[in-house]
Amino acid sequence: MKKEQIITSNAPAAIGPYSQAILVTLDSGEKTLYASGQIAINPAEGKLVEGGIEEQTRQVMKNVGAILAEAGMTYANVVKTTCLLADISEFAKFNAIYGECFKEQAPARSTFAAAALPMGARVEVEVVAVK
Repeated sequence: MKKEQIITSNAPAAIGPYSQAILVTLDSGEKTLYASGQIAINPAEGKLVEGGIEEQTRQVMKNVGAILAEAGMTYANVVKTTCLLADISEFAKFNAIYGECFKEQAPARSTFAAAALPMGARVEVEVVAVK
């Protein structure tokens, strides 16, 4: 087994003792990507994007997509997501934008309401992807 840290400037830099993602390659060649939760930070500015759940979800999914691309994967490789919402009543708005990223088979998903997210974010999404 080999572990590789995935780092891209197209997604927010880690601001603590964690990695944007870790890519695990088994001896069989199978690769699994474990991506840390992404919030709606614009990586060029280092700040949370302005707006509500729709704008934040779009930025979160861009950040997830950038990490996937750095690992040589796409949304089609995602097998599991964990989604955190600051307000579960915004689920339908979140779900509509989230669904745009998974045009093929949608991954397994867990969605939770969170009392608070970093930097006052409305949404956070982490993924597991396999290639």
